Amino acid sequence: MIKKETVLSGIRPTGNLHLGNYFGAVQNFVKMQHQADAYFFIADYHSLTTHPTPADLHGNVKQVLAEYLACGLDPDAATLYVQSDLPETTELYLLLNMNAYLGELERTTSFKDKARKQPENVNAGLLTYPVLMAADILIHKADKVPVGKDQEQNLEMARKFAKRFNRMYQVEFFKEPIPYNFGEELIKIPGLDGSGKMGKSEGNGLYLVDDEATIRKKVMKAKTDTGPTVPNSEMPEEIKNLFTIAQIVSKPETVTMFRNSYLDCSIRYGDFKKQLADDITSFTLPIRERILSISSDNEYLKKVVTLGADKARASASSTLNEVRHIIGFRHF
Repeated sequence: MIKKETVLSGIRPTGNLHLGNYFGAVQNFVKMQHQADAYFFIADYHSLTTHPTPADLHGNVKQVLAEYLACGLDPDAATLYVQSDLPETTELYLLLNMNAYLGELERTTSFKDKARKQPENVNAGLLTYPVLMAADILIHKADKVPVGKDQEQNLEMARKFAKRFNRMYQVEFFKEPIPYNFGEELIKIPGLDGSGKMGKSEGNGLYLVDDEATIRKKVMKAKTDTGPTVPNSEMPEEIKNLFTIAQIVSKPETVTMFRNSYLDCSIRYGDFKKQLADDITSFTLPIRERILSISSDNEYLKKVVTLGADKARASASSTLNEVRHIIGFRHF
């Protein structure tokens, strides 16, 4: 039997999932859980580096857990757990911190960027963020880690800490994890403001939990121009963005009809937006209903996180026991 590669990804408990998340990372996670030995964890410790006094940390964890489950993550197929439920990670974090140096941590781009953005909250957790990320990865001896551009340097730090541990203790214990390639181009869903990127910080997102009235209000306010005046003219970015969303949620004939009306200058943006709002609502409604159902089922959520913690600890405790033995911690 060929052993599956171990792949790990963290999920921050900040904000709801939007269409961009759904068609980007989330759908790839759903595929990945059947192709690899997949670990997904909700990074509640990590969130404290920038939000040390969250208004409702437990509620945020519960919400993001419900949303990912509603989108198709299967707790039986993958290991889905909450970071703070795995004490082995924090012990490995402490041990790796003994071999992480101030200068290299201060030079990381993520630390410098966050320190500049939040000068009143430059905490030790922010400085050692790459070490905790390394502990998350190395505790399961992950082969691959899906990372965005902003996390590539931190993954390289995890590789460095793995290599340093092996060198210091003269062992070949930790693997050097590499970035995970989904093997296909990610579908990118643009925002409603013409920026080309949908996101929480941009304030232009269509969220999976949005109700029909909210979706309609957002779509009707989406940025457009005065309309084409020359047949077959090039679409400006904000109109292209709306058509990109339509290609995902609308019927092909609907997209073709409005595209042709744009090309012959007869398009009415009000009609286009109304249809787009209807199609988005039809697409997201089943997901929204699953989110609401799961988030209200505390027994099911408890079962999921308990199962996830048990599965994660089986892997983590094995790794940590070996690390302790290698370093020299022994029971009398």
